[in-house]
Amino acid sequence: MQTRRTLLSTTLGAVAATVLPSANALANAQTDPITVDPRDRVFITNEDSNTLVVIDPAKNTVETTVNLTSFDEDPRPPFRYVTAGVAPTHAAMIHKPLYHGCIDAHGAVPSPDGRLLATSGRGSSNIYLIDAVAKRVIGNTPNVNAGPTTNPERISSGILLGREPHEPTFTRNGKELWVALRGEDRIAILDVRRAQRHLHGAESTPVRLHLGTVEGPAQVWFNQSGRLAFVASQKASKVDVFAVNPDAEGFSRPQRVVTLDVSGQDKLGFTPFLKTTPDGKEVWFSHKLADTLSCRSVEGSFALLDAVGLGEMARPNHVEFVRNARGDVVYASLARVDDGGPGGAASSRIAIVDRSAPAGKRKVVGTFFSGGREAHGLWTNPENTLLYVAHEQDELPGTPNAGQTVCSAFDVRDPLQPKHLAQIPLGNLALPSGALRNKKSINLVYVRVGVPGQTA
Repeated sequence: MQTRRTLLSTTLGAVAATVLPSANALANAQTDPITVDPRDRVFITNEDSNTLVVIDPAKNTVETTVNLTSFDEDPRPPFRYVTAGVAPTHAAMIHKPLYHGCIDAHGAVPSPDGRLLATSGRGSSNIYLIDAVAKRVIGNTPNVNAGPTTNPERISSGILLGREPHEPTFTRNGKELWVALRGEDRIAILDVRRAQRHLHGAESTPVRLHLGTVEGPAQVWFNQSGRLAFVASQKASKVDVFAVNPDAEGFSRPQRVVTLDVSGQDKLGFTPFLKTTPDGKEVWFSHKLADTLSCRSVEGSFALLDAVGLGEMARPNHVEFVRNARGDVVYASLARVDDGGPGGAASSRIAIVDRSAPAGKRKVVGTFFSGGREAHGLWTNPENTLLYVAHEQDELPGTPNAGQTVCSAFDVRDPLQPKHLAQIPLGNLALPSGALRNKKSINLVYVRVGVPGQTA
């Protein structure tokens, strides 16, 4: 049986002497602090509080919280978050009279240049565009009721699209945003420039077309060249593949290439997440109810390369890739919560799949505790040295951040032996009427603002 060490030596063998630093240099590097670019930020969508937390990875603290709610835009009780000293439960918040803000903030993705974020409101059937530099919602307007007890801005209505916009994804050239409408069987395709003008009141509609696809589309992801789009489903054991077929101006003219049968890997038809590898050769899928990951070629007939079992009730959410001098791995966030985590507290785990093994032989080679409960979003920095993890549940009583939703940061300079750096409590959004706790983190993205990132 091959060990982690022999698997790596098989793959890296001939280049190890020229690529890998000495053992002493590696040991020193693992203890040295990681340099963080001052433009770097981590953005996390919080589904229950309908907020967007911004973390400064240089300090591993919350820098600000972007408000997607409509609370406290008017001093009268029906518009307030806290009324007569009572804060509603998160579930009841969105049913307050005259609420018009985001409902169920969920998906998030950066534009290719990292200057924009697209965030979906599942329950409000819309998407918002966020200026990643200013860290504010595009299209907000001055509040006519602004005063000492109200917010200075009125939240934008965003862009209404259809039932259950689950995940948005920018095309590789940044001209379009494809949004999977999970409650339907189609994808909304938006012109990004028109969308920005629309949010400022200058365009009637930014939607270029609706593209029919598999029932319950969960997410779209593009191959490295941007010529192919893969669409996963949470209702059918199918994956649609489209040719983007851009015109001379870079706008899509999509044509279905094939619909893949993935029932062998996902009999229950519940695939919420997919992503292509940084080298552009593979696309990986998270089959949540099947407790499995699968991997396919992005070329030819899109052949199945691997099906990786994660264990009973693992419930994988997202995948992320780390490749550096010490390893080549796929991480999968697991929703399952296990006892015996750091400090004896319950915690989810992250599964480690050694991608350096030959196709067909990839498997889980280890796990590590995520440092929170119900791990969800994952994203790495451009250097593949830092990993950030979002969590859906609050920390347990008796832990240092009890009652807080937390984000965890890891040093992944050795991808097969990640080192925990920080557990970051997400705190509250300070509204004039009271503190709204940031709760139930879903998507997480690491952005170097103004620099081409994972969607470029």
